Amino acid sequence: MTANIGLKAQETTSPYVLALREELAAGTMRRIGQAGLGDLDAEICEGTDSLWVIVRRGGTGGLAIRAAYLAAADFECRAASTAAGEPLRFEIRSALGRHEVAIGTSQADLNRLCVRTTFRPAEAMRVPFLPRDLYPLGPDDEPLAAKGNVEAAQRGVNSGLIYFRFEEPQFGSVLYFQDLTRLNPYFRATGTVPSGVVGGEWPELGYLPPVTTPDGDEAGPLPAGEEIVLSDAVLVFRDQAGDNELEMARQFLQMLGTAYKTLELPEAGYRDWLWRAERTLDDLESSAEATVRHYGNRYVMPYTKGEVPDAMVQMTVIAALHDFGRWRGEPLPIEAELKRGLGKFYDPEVKTLRRYLPNIGKFAEDKDPDAVDSWYLYHPMINLARLALDGDDQARNLLLKSIDYGIRAARHFKYKWPILYNIHDFSVITKARGDHRFGETDTNGIYAYLMMQLYQLTSDETYLEEAKAAIDAARGLRFDLMYQANLTMWGAVACMRLWRITEDRDYFDQSYVYLAGLLHNCEIWKSEIGAAEHYSNFLGATCLHDAPYMALYECFECFAGIEEYLLNSGPDLEPAARMLLSEFCRYALDRAWHYFPDTLPADILHKGEQQSGVIDRKLSFPLEDLYGDGQAPGQIGQEIYGCGAAFVFATRALHVVEDAPFRLFCNHFIRAMERTGNRTLSIRLDGGETCVALISLVRLPRRKLARASMMTADGDALVPHHHADDRIDFHVPADGRVILSWE
Repeated sequence: MTANIGLKAQETTSPYVLALREELAAGTMRRIGQAGLGDLDAEICEGTDSLWVIVRRGGTGGLAIRAAYLAAADFECRAASTAAGEPLRFEIRSALGRHEVAIGTSQADLNRLCVRTTFRPAEAMRVPFLPRDLYPLGPDDEPLAAKGNVEAAQRGVNSGLIYFRFEEPQFGSVLYFQDLTRLNPYFRATGTVPSGVVGGEWPELGYLPPVTTPDGDEAGPLPAGEEIVLSDAVLVFRDQAGDNELEMARQFLQMLGTAYKTLELPEAGYRDWLWRAERTLDDLESSAEATVRHYGNRYVMPYTKGEVPDAMVQMTVIAALHDFGRWRGEPLPIEAELKRGLGKFYDPEVKTLRRYLPNIGKFAEDKDPDAVDSWYLYHPMINLARLALDGDDQARNLLLKSIDYGIRAARHFKYKWPILYNIHDFSVITKARGDHRFGETDTNGIYAYLMMQLYQLTSDETYLEEAKAAIDAARGLRFDLMYQANLTMWGAVACMRLWRITEDRDYFDQSYVYLAGLLHNCEIWKSEIGAAEHYSNFLGATCLHDAPYMALYECFECFAGIEEYLLNSGPDLEPAARMLLSEFCRYALDRAWHYFPDTLPADILHKGEQQSGVIDRKLSFPLEDLYGDGQAPGQIGQEIYGCGAAFVFATRALHVVEDAPFRLFCNHFIRAMERTGNRTLSIRLDGGETCVALISLVRLPRRKLARASMMTADGDALVPHHHADDRIDFHVPADGRVILSWE
């Protein structure tokens, strides 16, 4: 087997593989049930020490899924009463206690198999080592004859998934997804964390339950007599495995969307982002911990009372303020004040923007002013381009006199950027990231996006060719493409815009590779471990390919990128991609609220010094770091450059309705809104086919919220989900049109 993510074929064979091989060859398993799974055969078999679900595609291989492991214990298995939607359920009794295995199938679209195993220990019990639960099978049920490739597996505490495809025999491709949300009671009882627990080495794959704590201690016991979920696996099957990265990425998104539909989703409620934005604006304007003066100009600090001004931070905050001012109907004075100092980042000798101000050596001796972090060079320019496209001549001039250096750098590195290099001679300071294989792989994406902006601004074909060269150079990276979440998302947008201009379908399809990289790095589960019980991590992207935490800066940039991507995509977009991106944004609007430290209990915040600056809970700036594994948040600091989230969320989620006593909040992007009567609105949403959106009517100050009604385009009345004097909430279909009326 080959594996681009580093999962290699076993050089030695596991005893669990040999035991399964022997049982299958001997035909000693007892068949106790069968489930319909489209063109696949699924049978439930009782083995020597395990209950198995064997899935076969006639003559083209199969899979063995270990549903329960009962080593060293005699057991008795019998059919049990099924719940709604379950074709089969089995009860297993042994000296260990009672296991129950529920089998669910779906053939509505892609074939889907769900296997949930619960356990009620007879006595308080420490869980011993449990083997993995997934074994590919070759001809004649021979596990060692199956050849294949693992394309993606769990990273850290991101989604518990593994995506692989068969090469021989032609069984197809499989996505295995472990619903870690349902396993929270196990993690809490044992003191364990599900970091890297789904993966393995071919042909022994799947879930490996953690049996030690993060400190390496023996896990705690499961309490006697309490039922606990040991595994909740979803498997999605495709009969034709993709043979190139474009099709593999599309299939991954499609299969992940199918698995997502099985999940019990957490609530995503209303958040007052306008209030948060106003508070953040006030703190930016008034707090001495937020800004500093150099050369008579005002600069934003990267962290609350921490680090030194840099061009990326300055432009990120300026661009968000610009959006908010435009939404409010008038420019914000602080935007103009911060823009006055931009010219000091420009170096006339090198002829580009530098990261730091010229006087950096006087107050930050630990900073190397000549070290360029590859993506940092281009990110300030994309925000300059946004202002330039909105008619800002200062931004246009600064961008156009800086970009030639950026193009020279791209061509010098042949569009394969290192982590750090010297600004004068391009000598590499740090070549590769932590895995020692790649540099900043998705700098290609942000560079291509910048080139598309410049092409829009100038109509110069040079920029279009540069965008194509950058995207083309990133081909073949597959699930190694992502370096940093927001850069990856802007790469997807660049691909979509290239497709729109060139009509080359490969760019449309290449966008799926960027999306697959981003969604692979998401935590599609709700953690209740440690501090995480006080906030949500659901569908949050860890900020870097190997980062242990989620950060709000990357979150809100992904949100803004998704909005632009969906606007450019059109009806050809894979429905699962549309759904997953819309759901990412729905949960971002809810989840992001808890990055602000005043929303969290003070006692869960990191004690001691932060990596950068200090935490001041009175200031409306977000923490950089929230952890799915329950670590104390705020270890890095309070990132002021992440405060743009409040402005971006407010301007995208809140809509002004002329002459109405309310603003309209929606946690999906509204694609069209038309006033069809004096007090009637037609609203078109473009989210997931089976998903639910929240539309809220939020009372304006000094106005009375009148009676309102909502109905679908078919005329079905929707009952308010929440009704109060200040707000009315409706749950509406996320895909389609609804009609709002008010008195």
